[in-house]
Order: sequence, then C-alpha cells, then structure tokens
Amino acid sequence: MGVAQVLYGAYERRLAASLPPDRIPRHVGVILDGNRRWARGAGTSTAHGHRAGADKISDLLGWCEDVGVEVVTLWLLATDNLARPEAELAPLLAIIEETVAELAATRRYQLHPVGALDLLPDSTAAALKSAADATRGVPGLLVNVAVGYGGRREIADAVRALLHEHAAQGTSIEELAEIIDLDHIAAHLYTSGQPDPDLVIRTSGEQRLSGFLLWQSAHSEFYFCEAYWPDFRKVDFLRALRSYAERHRRFGG
Repeated sequence: MGVAQVLYGAYERRLAASLPPDRIPRHVGVILDGNRRWARGAGTSTAHGHRAGADKISDLLGWCEDVGVEVVTLWLLATDNLARPEAELAPLLAIIEETVAELAATRRYQLHPVGALDLLPDSTAAALKSAADATRGVPGLLVNVAVGYGGRREIADAVRALLHEHAAQGTSIEELAEIIDLDHIAAHLYTSGQPDPDLVIRTSGEQRLSGFLLWQSAHSEFYFCEAYWPDFRKVDFLRALRSYAERHRRFGG
C-alpha cells in the first residue's frame, strides 16, 4: 500500500469519526450526474460511462448503511432523457435493468421505483416492478430508484391521482377545492409515506436541481460536488455529510 493510500485512509477515518451521530440525514437524495462527461474525458464510450456510474451505486449504498441513513433516492434517468437518441438510450436502459436486478438479488435493500413507468419501455418497467416485488418487506435501507422521473410530472401525477380518488368517492370539484391542502397532494406523491430528503447531493459540478424531488426538497440542504459520478469517493460522501451536520436547518424560516 502506497503512502497516498495510507494518508487517504486516515483522512477518511477521521472524517467518519467527526460526524455527530445525531446529525446524520435520514433521507439522502443523489443526482448521479457526469457519466457522459467522465466517459468523454476517459476517451471511452458513453455506455462505458453509464456502466462505471452504475458500478458506483453499490458503494454509495454501503456508505449510507455504514452511517445509518435510512432512505436513499437515486436519480438514474429523467423524463427529459427519454428523448435521447436510441443508440444511447437503449444501452443505458439495459444497464439500469441489470443494475436494479443486481441490487434486488443482494436482498439488502428494499427497492421502490419512482417515476412515470408508463413512459418507459415494457422491459424496463417490468424490471423495476420485479425488483420492487422481490424486495418488498426486506429490512434495511429503502432505495428509491428514480427512472423516467421528473419533478413536475410527479406533482401532476399526484394531482391527477387525487382527482380520480375523489371522483370515485363522488366528491364534486367545488367540494374538493374547499378541502384540498398540502397533505392531500403529498399523500399521492411517488414517495408518499417517506420522510422528505434532508440532504440532496449532486455530482459533476452542476449547481441546480433540474426538477429533482421538487415538492419534497422544499426544506432540504444541498451539496454540490465537483467530481463526476463515476469518480465519487467515500471522502466526497463524508464531506457532504459533514457539511450537512454543520448547517443550521431553518425549514423555510
């Protein structure tokens, strides 16, 4: 083992030891950004970049388990990305299908698809549903797999579901307008029943949400990391947690 690796390991352990146990986020959302740019810089194919990014996911989930995070939301594919050329999209969807199957096979996580599954190819939607069925009730980390996800679409779907529910109950539009509140909409989001994300991490240096968990992230803390997703290290994750622990959360105040 080289000197650099020894120093890196010591720094990683010091970071982990510095985290206050009572300041660990329950729910961490991650925008896994930069696979294509990583591949371009490495002189490899876009598919190779997506594969490298997929391989990093199990590392992240292990780090989350180590510190006691309860829920992780991984944004793997936005609804806007479904318009990408078929030559790029098809390999990416195949990688996503393979990745969720591998995660399900570990029996370590409860996988929960979030997104507009009706917009996805049948094979991808089936793979996500199969992973959810296979891991239902598995104790441990809850992992939301956001594929075909868009924050505006989620809110529209929640309102649509709310309207259908009350229409079936015979509630008129006028009556619904009188009683509808934030809790009614929140109850129909893809993440209904889960805690909102305390911390949202985005890799690749981009400093925007791009529609990720628009409703749920109203009071989240954000951490932007320069590393492309395939290069995201445990020290980067621990730095994000340290930054979160040092902040005074105001919850809109």
